[in-house]
Order: sequence, then structure tokens, then C-alpha cells
Amino acid sequence: MSRSSVASPPVPPVGEVLRRYPDAGTPLTCSPLSQGLLNHGYRVSTTRGSYFLKHHSDDTTRDRATIVRQHRATRRLQSLGVPVAPPVRARDGETVTEIAGRCYALHPWVDGLHRGGAQLTLAQSTRLGTLLGAVHTGLARVMAAERDTGPGGGHPPGYASPEAADTFALIGDLLAAARGRLRRDAFDELAEHRLRERRVLLERYADRRPPNPGAPATGWVHGDFHPLNVLYRGADPVAILDWDRLAVQPRAEEAVRAAAIFFVQPAGTLDLAKVRAYARAYRRAAGADAAELAAAVHRVWWERLNDFWILRWRYCLNDRRADPQFPAVSALAVWWTREYEAVRAAFTG
Repeated sequence: MSRSSVASPPVPPVGEVLRRYPDAGTPLTCSPLSQGLLNHGYRVSTTRGSYFLKHHSDDTTRDRATIVRQHRATRRLQSLGVPVAPPVRARDGETVTEIAGRCYALHPWVDGLHRGGAQLTLAQSTRLGTLLGAVHTGLARVMAAERDTGPGGGHPPGYASPEAADTFALIGDLLAAARGRLRRDAFDELAEHRLRERRVLLERYADRRPPNPGAPATGWVHGDFHPLNVLYRGADPVAILDWDRLAVQPRAEEAVRAAAIFFVQPAGTLDLAKVRAYARAYRRAAGADAAELAAAVHRVWWERLNDFWILRWRYCLNDRRADPQFPAVSALAVWWTREYEAVRAAFTG
């Protein structure tokens, strides 16, 4: 299903799926989950308990080999004590059930809550950094023999930083789309303002484009580490979810991107005290030094300055699911540019 399709998710063949899992029981209810932008998820209640049923529908990660690799990684991480929720094995020992060309996986249901940075204390921010460091070091152990053969999201090692000239062209296209809507609303007005503002910033800082990183410290990363993919029970994380974007990338960049999502505030600023606690813990747990984080901060800042994925979804794909994120995300790029030195110091100090 394409992202432009925002209708209710399709009803999965729950009965047929569960017949492959004799210990899961008989289905009683199946409720779609509203959170998540790429794949479809359902809470399934059976005569034996509750499960999370995942329909791998995203075009870039739904092939069977990619899903099996994710499952293999989470099983191995669990053996190291990383909080994950590996899939249940079917009668034939497989963890992927394919029906009518669609791939499904059944996971144990994990009770918990999602917590954004505003809900985390400094101590919990420290634990979050330690957790991501444990993910990266754990993946280095369990994925040592794996090759990055599938589209895991993000960029491959040695990627090229975005070109400002390409972004200027995109800004022009998006401005035309925002101005050309028959019934403009407050979002369109904000989009136009942010696009014009960003164009000025890119003209001013075009010479700050980071050089191609060459060989940064790359490794297997989760690929999508943010509040909706971490479940808490009380003060502690109990499960890291959704490993669809598992891939080889510069590790420190995942740490910076995650902080920019966890600790962004509604006005588009970062809680730098929590960022500092998180980053110190991450560096200790992952064995990363300040220079590695400083380079990642610069690359992710430039990436954010050139990124308009939410507007592309809205104006190019007619998909508004990410619209609520735009005010804070777009403001963050401007604030980060103004407070660049303070942000870098929070990640490296």
C-alpha cells in the first residue's frame, strides 16, 4: 500500500495466520493500531492471550529475506539482554507467514507506554543513551557475519551530503504546491513561511555543506529509534520495536537523529540538558568519542536543513498523517542553525 493511501488498514486473515501458530489459540478480536506510518499493526486477542500481528506492507522492507534478517537480529539481541520482542515461531519453525503474497509476523503483546523526552527525567535520558549504545554494540556482535544486502532505510556508508542546488529546486516545487491549493489553510501558510525561511538559510550557509564522510564509524543500527518505537513500563524501557530500517549506517548519526526526535520541544527547541545526559551515556556505552559525535551533529544538521519529507508527503503524495509533526520539526531546523554551537557542545561535552 502506498503512503498516499490513508484509508483504514485492510482486515488481515487472522484465522488463517493463527492456524500456522497452534500454541497461539483461537482468535477472539482483532483491532488495528493507529500509530505507525509504514506498516500495518493489529492487537489480536485469542483464547491463549494477546499478540501483536504485523503486516509488513512497506514497499522498501516487505521482502521476506529482509524481514527474516530483522527477526534473526532481535532473537540474538534478546540473548544479550537487550529489551526486544522477537516474533513467535510458527508450526514449521518460520517467523514469517506469507498469505496471498503478503508477509505477516506474530509477536507477543508487550504492555507499556511510549514516552517522549518531555516525560523522561535526566536519569531516564541517561538510560536512553545507554540503551542505544547497547543496541549498537549488541548489533556489532550479533550481525558480524551479515552483509547489508537490503534496503534498510537511511544512507549507505560513504553517502553524499544533500546538495543545496537540489534543495532550492525542491523548495520551488513545494512553494508552488502550497500556494496553488484552492482552499489554503494555516498549515499551507506555515509551510510557505518555512520554505522561504529555509531558502534564505541555505543561501547563507551553503558553504557549510559537510564533506562526504568517507569512512565514518559505521555499523548496524536500528534505523528508526524514536519514542513510538520504545515501550516503557514505569521508568524502564521494556521493548524496542519495529526493526524494519535495520541497516549499516554511521552509528553516531542515529544517536543524533534519535535525540532530535526524543528531546524536541513543541516550539522547535531541544532540551539540551537531557541531550547532554543522553549523549554522555551513549558515548560511554558505544565507545564513541566527542569528535565522532561532533561530525554527526554537523551532518544531521545539514540533513535537517535540506529535508522536507513532511511537505513531500502532503503535497506530492496527498498524505497528511505526518502534518502534526511539521511545526516543531520545521522550527527545529531554524533553531538548530541559530544555536549550532550549543547543540554541538551538548552532544560532545
